[in-house]
Amino acid sequence: MTDSAASSPARTRKKRASKPKTASAPTARPAEAPTIAPPPEPAVAAGVSLEALSASQRESLERLSLNLARAAMTAQGAIAEAALRQADRPAALNADPFHVAPALTEVMGRLAAHPDRLMRAQADLFGRYMDLWKSAAQRVHGEPSAEVVQPPKGDKRFADPDWTQNPVFDVIKQSYLITSDWLNELVGGVEGVEPMTKRRVEFFTKMLTDAFSPSNFLLSNPAALREAMQTEGASLLKGMENFAADLARGGGQLSISQTDFSQFKVGENVATAPGKVIFQNELIQILQFDPTTEHVCEIPLLIFPPWINKFYILDLRPENSMIRWLTSQGITVFVTSWVNPDATLATRTFEDYLKDGIYAATDAVMRQAGVTQVNTVGYCIGGTLLSCALAHMAARGDKRIASATFFAAQQDFSEAGDLLLFTNEEWLQQLEGMMDASGGVLSGQAMADTFNALRSNDLIWSFFVNNYLMGKEPRPFDLLFWNADQTRMPKTLHLYYLRKFYGENALAKGELVLDNVRLDLATVKTPIYVQSSREDHIAPYRSVYKGAKLFGGPVNFMMAGSGHIAGVINHPDARKYQHWTNPELPATVEEWMAGAVEHPGSWWPEWMTWLKTRSGGEVPARDPAKGPLKPIEDAPGSYVKVKS
Repeated sequence: MTDSAASSPARTRKKRASKPKTASAPTARPAEAPTIAPPPEPAVAAGVSLEALSASQRESLERLSLNLARAAMTAQGAIAEAALRQADRPAALNADPFHVAPALTEVMGRLAAHPDRLMRAQADLFGRYMDLWKSAAQRVHGEPSAEVVQPPKGDKRFADPDWTQNPVFDVIKQSYLITSDWLNELVGGVEGVEPMTKRRVEFFTKMLTDAFSPSNFLLSNPAALREAMQTEGASLLKGMENFAADLARGGGQLSISQTDFSQFKVGENVATAPGKVIFQNELIQILQFDPTTEHVCEIPLLIFPPWINKFYILDLRPENSMIRWLTSQGITVFVTSWVNPDATLATRTFEDYLKDGIYAATDAVMRQAGVTQVNTVGYCIGGTLLSCALAHMAARGDKRIASATFFAAQQDFSEAGDLLLFTNEEWLQQLEGMMDASGGVLSGQAMADTFNALRSNDLIWSFFVNNYLMGKEPRPFDLLFWNADQTRMPKTLHLYYLRKFYGENALAKGELVLDNVRLDLATVKTPIYVQSSREDHIAPYRSVYKGAKLFGGPVNFMMAGSGHIAGVINHPDARKYQHWTNPELPATVEEWMAGAVEHPGSWWPEWMTWLKTRSGGEVPARDPAKGPLKPIEDAPGSYVKVKS
């Protein structure tokens, strides 16, 4: 991650005159292209006539004008086409999709009720601007001056050197940072407001200030302006073509491309680990992967990924594939590939996913491997379901699961991060209306939009700038291809999950009932391994730790570096990040961290040591094609290939 380039405050900088780029051979213009008069050049305004320009300079101006005109027409055409596509659709269900208006009214009311505090805040803002003006004046006169405010470490929006070296853009940058920091601090300092109400306003304010960053606008982005001049406007034309293509791909709604989707194909260059589909029902396919060792551990491993995403995050490329690494360690690996549901599955329930998912999968794997127990992994929401299954099995005396590992999974949702903001009743009612309009399912794009909003600078605005303002193609990136390959959500299941877990926190409170069984995680004595990630914004480590404390048996809690994906998918050969271990499980995660030991690199080997002690002895490697269950098709199967 590149920090913004910083220059010495003592260094005097001279404004560099714009120099026309040496013209290449003129490209042929389409016959239908209109004749566009070139816009005035700064040189003309200064008294230099067009006749004084060289032939190459005039040709460069003509190409710039023509490209700008084409870019404008492309954008206008795309917007008109999108408007026509939207014309027959119902109006938006809610003019306030984030349901922030009541919360914002309450917060603003609290601010108005304390005019002294508001006046102090205004004085503070004025003081910051006075410091900025003083610093800018010193710089103009060649005097040493330090920046009043700097972007946070790792903020890539202002990485271009001109944000610091050019005095004009430096003032624009600092002015924005002063105002946005002040506004976010003002809202964050409000007292006497219900915490979730305040958090909703804080989230919306951060979204708003991020959207108005000067880096998101052509005229205030030095890199985009420079690219436009150097390419004679071709970058803007290409950007508008990208904009039109994304509007068309989204059916009239902007769907920003995060990667080059044409470079990836499931089963060909992602999800390529060899194996067989050995079982399927309406909800799942079970994949068994080919062994790569002569002997394997007796107890196989069955992985339950989240049904919100597809399983091949565990098998993107051979060099970072967790599935391939596990087989190399002598583990028989089975993975659940969830169906991408359509309207025919709209009424399937959380209980259905328990029975036709967890129970059906473990039954199939035990039969295929000839064992009475399996080790399991639950990733994210797949881990939440697995937790419910463990409690359900404990109540019935079912001991088929020898151990359970959780990747970034939550059981206690009281500190579940910003996703809690999307689970109040007003939001859920709107969500229900959206699903009803789509035949009883929530589109994969809607899911992607929600997750992207949680990290808008990284997952929205960076691509907005790259694709549209800079006119560049997004680079091929397998992780972002997978991230965009979202699945649909069936209405009954999804609303139940959001209400019972995020809304009511019923599992943690011991109030959740499935299949006439009240689930109590304290009754679960199965050995548990819990992985969390320090920078996870989907399953924050504090939330994961609170869930780990709910189980009644032995629990090993571990924290990895990075976030929700990279914290989990970290092949040992990459030698990236770090992880922390502590055999104790004290009352709070802060106490755990105080006693934790940091280790460099991946946590996978440490987990494998734990897993193998619970995997029995060695047996001859199992060939997926020769088990009791007849193979249905080759991995990765057909369910994973269904697009939303």
